[in-house]
Amino acid sequence: MKKLFLAAFAFVAMATAASAQTVMVGGAAMYPTKDIVDNAVNSKDHTTLVAAVKAAGLVETLKSAGPFTVFAPTNEAFDKLPKGTVETLLKPENKSTLTKVLTYHVVAGKWSAAEIAAKVKAGGGKAEIKTVSGGTLTAMADGKKLYLVDEKGGKSWVTIADVFQKNGVIHVVNTVLMPK
Repeated sequence: MKKLFLAAFAFVAMATAASAQTVMVGGAAMYPTKDIVDNAVNSKDHTTLVAAVKAAGLVETLKSAGPFTVFAPTNEAFDKLPKGTVETLLKPENKSTLTKVLTYHVVAGKWSAAEIAAKVKAGGGKAEIKTVSGGTLTAMADGKKLYLVDEKGGKSWVTIADVFQKNGVIHVVNTVLMPK
């Protein structure tokens, strides 16, 4: 009986710990046991991003072991782009440009918001982050809020931080980051 009680207690403790790490994004639970793509496809706020990842042929990469840190723009972020930009980027002939824009939102490694904030503090208020595309993002803070500045001077706020996945972490951002 004691073993049964201990097993039940352990199961409840594990389930509680797993649910504590589950974050809601776009009306869907983002489970830390799933990969970046398997979670993102369920977010109603990231349908444009998912379509772009598919068009760029990056699904398998973002399903791999990683780890990756993804700054994931919402549909509203894509809507801020000039009219017709998304449609143009999704065309097969623009795959290389689309890939460059998307990989500019990806950093090798699993960087929590606290780790980024620590780098910002250590850098005297700024931290340069090298992206998978080879570009640079500049992370800064305003109070407890993190934001990123792209190579063209555009600013994007992290609206939901630390959405942990089995192969990395997603930070939801409110503006599409643009490389040079």
